Parts: sequence; structure tokens; C-alpha cells
Amino acid sequence: MRIDIITCLPNLFEGPLTQSIVKRSMDKGLVELEIHNLRDYATGKHQHVDDYAFGGGAGMVLMIEPIDKCISQLKEKRKYDEVIYLTPDGETYNQSIANSLSLKENFIFLCGHYKGVDQRVRDHLVTKEISIGDYVLSGGELAAMILADSLIRLVPGVLNDETSALSDSFQDNLLAPPVYTRPAEYKGWKIPEILKSGHEAKIEAWRNEQAFKRTEKRRPDLLQ
Repeated sequence: MRIDIITCLPNLFEGPLTQSIVKRSMDKGLVELEIHNLRDYATGKHQHVDDYAFGGGAGMVLMIEPIDKCISQLKEKRKYDEVIYLTPDGETYNQSIANSLSLKENFIFLCGHYKGVDQRVRDHLVTKEISIGDYVLSGGELAAMILADSLIRLVPGVLNDETSALSDSFQDNLLAPPVYTRPAEYKGWKIPEILKSGHEAKIEAWRNEQAFKRTEKRRPDLLQ
């Protein structure tokens, strides 16, 4: 999988995408991830990537020209399955979308900023728009990190135990069941006896039951 992220704040990505599972996936050669500074594609001495909106109004808008130049140069090197714009009014992201996207190979993520991007970018350059929730961030960078992390962990070989992702919350529209580790008793708080039985079928049935109960209580909408 390859992910190219276009942003006017590239330094924001230095920590989250260079640690843990994401870093290991790149070290293994399973994932390529590149950050592109939108200002490198701007014209003029001051490398402006934003301007005032036609018709007036508060806030600045990311200009179409530097975005188009960056995307065009990337497309000269390879074919992309999706050009994804991170925006509050996009399709609300969930595990089902993550599963579907993880089957694809090459992505461009465009991070919105200020009051968003020139609408022509959305009309002619973007293939998919994604929101991580009904709230507004200062920019699309945090959303891009979330999207990248959620996709990368689904790439075969990234997780040491590939079945781990299949038991995560929202797979099969269920929340994950409770989990326990050693010690089996702490301050008088004991783990369920079934987990010490060694009976795999009964443990699995218990986990399925707990997952259903937790989902029914916390997210009944998932069971609709």
C-alpha cells in the first residue's frame, strides 16, 4: 500500500506516523507513506497556498493551482485508486469503509485547512470525501493520520497476528468483548472463570455473547 499525503503543515506528521505499527509496516516494506508540502507547489516568493473567497466571507480558502500541480505530478509516477479529501462534510468514516479501502493499493490524502479547498478541487480532482465525525478540526491532518493508521493495520503482514484485526470492535457490526490478562485476581477482582477453562469453543461462545451484550447496551444502532 502507498499513501501520499498533501498538506500545508507537514511537520504535524513527524510523530504519529513514525512510531509503532505504522513505522514497523514501513520498515517491513509493506507500506510506503510520503508527506508532500503543498507550499512546494505554490508560485510566488511567499509561496501562498490560500486566498480570499470570491463573494466575500470570513476565512481563507486553499487555492486550486498548487493542489492540482501536486496531484498531477504524483499521478505521473503511478496510478491512484482514490484521491481522498478529508473534510467535515464528507462520508462518515467507519470500519466497513476501512475494510473496503484496505483492499486497494495507492491513495492520495488531501488535508483541508482554513475554510476548505476551492470547490473545483472537489468537483474535478477528488474521488472520495471522508469525515471522521460531526465536528470541525483546524485542518485535515489529524483526520489523515487516523485514516492512514486504520488502513495500514489492515494490510496483510502488518500485525504480528493477522487475526487480531478481525476481532476488533466494529468488525461484524459488534463491539469487542471485554479482555483480561494476568493476574487472574487483583484486589479481590477476579476474571470470569470461563477464561481459565481452556475450553476454546466455550470461551469463543462467551466472547460472542459478551460482544453482543456490550453492543446492545452501548451501540444498539449497530444491530439495526
